[in-house]
Amino acid sequence: MKIEQIYTGCLAEAAYYIESEGEAAIIDPLRESAPYLEKAKQRGATIKYIFETHFHADFVSGHVDLAQKTGAQIVFGPQADTEYASYQAQDGELLTLGKLRIRVLHTPGHTPESTCYLLLDEEEQAQAIFTGDTLFIGDVGRPDLAIRSDLSKEDLAGMLYDSLRSKIMPLPDSVTVYPAHGAGSACGKNMSKETYSSLGHQKVTNYALRADMKKEEFIQEVLEGILPPPQYFAKNALMNKQGYADFDTVLSKGKRPLSVAALEAAADSGALVLDVRPAADFVQGHIPNSIFIGLDGSFAPWVGALIKDLHQAIVLVAPKEREEEAITRLSRVGYDHTIGFLEGGFAAWSSAGKATEELRSITAMALEEIQRQDGNIRILDARKPGEFARQHLSGATNLPLDFINERMDDIHADATYYIHCAGGYRSVIMASILQSRGFKHLVDVQGGFNAIKGTQIALSEASCTGTS
Repeated sequence: MKIEQIYTGCLAEAAYYIESEGEAAIIDPLRESAPYLEKAKQRGATIKYIFETHFHADFVSGHVDLAQKTGAQIVFGPQADTEYASYQAQDGELLTLGKLRIRVLHTPGHTPESTCYLLLDEEEQAQAIFTGDTLFIGDVGRPDLAIRSDLSKEDLAGMLYDSLRSKIMPLPDSVTVYPAHGAGSACGKNMSKETYSSLGHQKVTNYALRADMKKEEFIQEVLEGILPPPQYFAKNALMNKQGYADFDTVLSKGKRPLSVAALEAAADSGALVLDVRPAADFVQGHIPNSIFIGLDGSFAPWVGALIKDLHQAIVLVAPKEREEEAITRLSRVGYDHTIGFLEGGFAAWSSAGKATEELRSITAMALEEIQRQDGNIRILDARKPGEFARQHLSGATNLPLDFINERMDDIHADATYYIHCAGGYRSVIMASILQSRGFKHLVDVQGGFNAIKGTQIALSEASCTGTS
């Protein structure tokens, strides 16, 4: 028996490879099939099943492509009607993999079709449970992402309470819990940095598994503090339910080198110029009206949160030999319309004598001096509300990057803004968006709040209020 967790940190996502007697199963694969095909080939195994725990909202699963390439059967639990060939297993059903058996446990709550898969060894002893977004390490899945409109988040939270207590908590404490996500995912609110645990440990440490917890208490605690889901979640869930373009075609279309003139023409026709280089490179010089979302960060989730149209044509300005990585990571969240990349990168643009823009950037020490001279400067904090509430600069305005598109009316194009986040990634994204929309007086604070805390700038702890 082999169990391997395949964890992708930039998405905080865990897929799984299980193998017995030359038969393999993949659970919740990412969009690209190559890693799973290569792993099975190296081990001389045949992929028999592709198990999906639910219709994922935060990424496009690779189940459809992988099934087409291997002939493996896609398996969902109850209530998972798809528009492609799949097998809808019954609650309690057993599926055989080599000498192992996998029991289907329907656990509605995160979504109506959410299902866990319990792995039984040759002696029919429970060894591991693959919980998808039903049970995380330290948390449970948010119950507000269902595609169906006839179920409220309270309804689903109640279902989740019942599922945990009837299907998962009665299992032996020795069972290993393998969830679909870890810390950093927006599918929960309090996930541990650990990516697996024993069920016994979770019964002791996970707030949602308290033995004396009543359903009403559970519903209140699970729903408390949940931020609105990113706009791409519902769109990804539909893609996972309905199907999508094959990844090889998406990659081939995106890997088209574009000349400077071709990129200009594409931009003039409505394509978004997406600069995925390191933030420091973008600050020093970039193509006018381009948007920065760097690969060296939570690239795909921020693309999904900020670019509203999944069908938006995208042209890339990327570091050399990272173009394929960018296209792949875009496709993982449903952005399949990359139409090429700037051949030669930003250097080709500047060498052609084309106009460029820079972004003013200062150190935290420089911000301290500026604030000493003028106590009325406008500071935008791009962090999430919870981060801001814990500690922030006195007088700063919290404008979370997540909601920049909804809160454009709160800021003024003719004003000067000093923008920071926690470490310098989100602030450059925000500045690039504002700059592309006509804001001319923007200043990025290098190192963000982490650097600011090392200065004498006054800090406050309070709820975020007000705009300027």
